Amino acid sequence: MYILAFETSCDDTSVAVFKDDVLLAMNTASQIKIHEQTWWVVPEVAAREHANAIFPVLDDTLKDAKVGLEDIDHIAVTITPGLIPSLLTGINVANSLSHILKKPIIEINHIESHIFANFLERKESDIVFPLVCLTVSGWHNEIYLMKDMWSFEKIWWTTDDAAWEAFDKVAKMMWLGYPGGPIISKLASEYEPPLNPFLTKEGKESKANRGGLFPRVWLDKKSFDFSFSWLKSAVKREVDKRTSPQPSPLEEREQEQFNSPSTYKGEGARGWGLSLEDKREISFEFQNAVTEVLAYKLVHAWESKRVKTVMLAWGVSANDKLSELIIEMCKEKWLNFTKPQKKVYSMDNAAMVGINAYYKVRYNKI
Repeated sequence: MYILAFETSCDDTSVAVFKDDVLLAMNTASQIKIHEQTWWVVPEVAAREHANAIFPVLDDTLKDAKVGLEDIDHIAVTITPGLIPSLLTGINVANSLSHILKKPIIEINHIESHIFANFLERKESDIVFPLVCLTVSGWHNEIYLMKDMWSFEKIWWTTDDAAWEAFDKVAKMMWLGYPGGPIISKLASEYEPPLNPFLTKEGKESKANRGGLFPRVWLDKKSFDFSFSWLKSAVKREVDKRTSPQPSPLEEREQEQFNSPSTYKGEGARGWGLSLEDKREISFEFQNAVTEVLAYKLVHAWESKRVKTVMLAWGVSANDKLSELIIEMCKEKWLNFTKPQKKVYSMDNAAMVGINAYYKVRYNKI
């Protein structure tokens, strides 16, 4: 059984070909270079880029898989949630091919397919149920209880902003570029905290004994919901405290030269009065504040649901710091931990759509 899969929910045009549950080929056209000019995804721009890229990506993927359209048995496509103009590009192409080839369409939910990314390059028996899964992206931040492969009970969620959006917004505050997650993680890894946790390098009292530079937003003690708007506000206050007033036109031109909004450039990356060390420290403290809350609430969800596995899905599942914290907590509680095998599977990609479609066919869920 050959499956052709399309993913165009946001700003990545991705196509994959499967033979049963084996990924034969996948190609993805990224739009980051386009959207970094506006620091966010503009739906109309994204749709136009999808329209320009989808057929070349399709051709390349079929060639890499050494499969012809006539060999395809099922066509899978993401239909929701996502940016409507972007989704329509994939949906229209998939429907057209379905009509021409007389092959059935498999409609895929984007959140569900990110969870199914954990099945890529794994045996079905590798995933131990019941489990709780944390989905973390720029739009979604929820915990799902799964008693089996097909039960998705949303039990906790963010009350305001999602974690990945917070990474993007904090990166924007510091003129680091888009997307913010990888850049902030890189800067955080370069920061060296004081050897004495209660003193800064200058010998001044640190806030480490009070939980770090930024607050951990736990909400109610019995709640496993999330909130990151408070944290973004705390970061903004800290950035404002460390930065200079509005720059002059000359400083603006200098900033553009040394710190393009698209790229972190080491010693040249400097915002309005923020030193590179400021950016490293703020990134380090911010990342800790986010990942500690995510890890704690995910792992401790098992106490109320008595699951055997905790799972990560979506963009922030590629964050090494978050994985390290969860692995450490899981070892203490003898829990299984699962996340996508490769970081590319944590991003928007057609492979997760294809593996979801495979299991839908196998278990007659279409």
